[in-house]
Amino acid sequence: MLDPATTALLPAVLDEVCKNVSRTETDTRTHVASKILEAVTRGARSADQLKSIGRQTLSDAPTMWR
Repeated sequence: MLDPATTALLPAVLDEVCKNVSRTETDTRTHVASKILEAVTRGARSADQLKSIGRQTLSDAPTMWR
C-alpha cells in the first residue's frame, strides 16, 4: 500500500509529464501512469525520479500513442 504522500504525488506527476497529451488520449496516459506505478512498487518515491520515468515512457511510446 502506498503512503499518503506518494498517493498525492502520483496525479501531479502524471499531469506534469502528460501536459501536452490530451486527456482524451487515455491509452497514452494509462501507459505512462502504469509505468510510474511500476516504478513506485520498485521503490522510486521522489517526484524527480517519477517524472523522469514518466517522460522516458512517453518518449518511448509508439508514435500512434503520441
